[in-house]
Amino acid sequence: MPLPSLLNRRDLLCAGGVSAAATLLGPGVPFANAAAGPKAKSVIFLWLAGGVTHHESFDPKPDAPQEIRGSLTTIQTTLPGVRFSEVMPRMANQTDKIALVRTFASGTDDHFQAQARALSGRMVNLIQIDTEPNIGSVMSKLNGPRGGFPGYIAVPGTTRPGPPPKNLFVGGWLGRQYGPFMTGGKAKNEDFTAGVKEDVPEEEFTKQAVQPSVGLTDDRLAGRSSLRAKLDRALKHSEPASAVADEFRGAFDMLLSPTVRAAFDLSKETDKTRDLYGKTRIGTRCLLARRLVEAGAPFVMVDYGYDPEYGNLWDQHNAVGQNFPHICEMAKRPYHLAGVDRAFAALLEDLASRGRLDQTLVVFLTDFGRTPKINKDGGRDHWGRTGSIFFAGGGVKGGQVIGATDSRGADPVTAAYTPADTAATVYEALGVDLGTVLNDREGREIPMLPVGRPIKGVL
Repeated sequence: MPLPSLLNRRDLLCAGGVSAAATLLGPGVPFANAAAGPKAKSVIFLWLAGGVTHHESFDPKPDAPQEIRGSLTTIQTTLPGVRFSEVMPRMANQTDKIALVRTFASGTDDHFQAQARALSGRMVNLIQIDTEPNIGSVMSKLNGPRGGFPGYIAVPGTTRPGPPPKNLFVGGWLGRQYGPFMTGGKAKNEDFTAGVKEDVPEEEFTKQAVQPSVGLTDDRLAGRSSLRAKLDRALKHSEPASAVADEFRGAFDMLLSPTVRAAFDLSKETDKTRDLYGKTRIGTRCLLARRLVEAGAPFVMVDYGYDPEYGNLWDQHNAVGQNFPHICEMAKRPYHLAGVDRAFAALLEDLASRGRLDQTLVVFLTDFGRTPKINKDGGRDHWGRTGSIFFAGGGVKGGQVIGATDSRGADPVTAAYTPADTAATVYEALGVDLGTVLNDREGREIPMLPVGRPIKGVL
């Protein structure tokens, strides 16, 4: 029988025994003219989609009127004169490790556009929100897989902003094979407005895509791997078919690798370490990210934005249907800023104690900040004019705050930095020449980063 009849796309997925979401192991190419060489060997990308409030976290305004400052108090950090919200005590003790940027400006109040810009570093318009490759996709293209892991992993990679639900974790014009390996498999919550109960424990949910099908033993898996190799050889002269094969390359290797399997096994961690991170979804995801980079994964994104059970975590307008408490009360909950504070601080502390922070670039990013004034429903609305992000680890000069906002937290009073500048900083830390030119699926040359310069002082 002709090969297309013998093996269709669905059959190939079943043969792999893993989620179609993700095995994006395409051939890598070396760094392009990286003058200084890489300062960081791995990246953990802390992605909180939805627009994290800077007032209740890293840039409180204690002297502003009540409708701006809210009801939360502030605490002193390890940096003289620098204060965080009261719900961020652990990060306040880790400021020696971070370069906090208080003037991050996406330049838009639209979620789709702001998220696509932050994920890609490219200043896209609304038509381009799913055509431009994520930063992780670019690094996957440049470096390829490592240590049995795909070049770009998303934990769990299920965030789908909307409506309508939209997948922004993409390889764009580089090709689908450079999108992230999504450990959570298929998104459980395909529309961030829905309150869908999740019936899978977090520890299992974050590794669905690396679990073999029921009854799929190592011997059977090895046999299928051999079949895959034969099919790859048979299909190599057929461009559409070989593209499908590339998309799932490495699936068998991941399932058969003891190192990869062990990295996903959180039971190997002590109760003390689990408690350090917090036994929450964000805590579990940060701990898994540390285990993955420790085992060799080059680029891991921690995805914590629109949650199936808690709803739209950061987009807190408190509109009818959201059923959230006042934003200052919401911030105290273990699945909100209080839990993020614990998980982020634990990640930095854990990496440092293991001697891995210097070689791991940690980046916290979100769409944008929130409005200076708390609205009538007790929430804050979209604010693309400023917000807070931070960098830590590989190549980063910690113990500093870059940029300042006005007394209301409304506008920068120093230089503002765009998503393109953030991406340039990441590439610089990884030793990638900012003038790198990449080829799209049609072989056309496209600049990796058309605009953007590294944020001065971060590295």
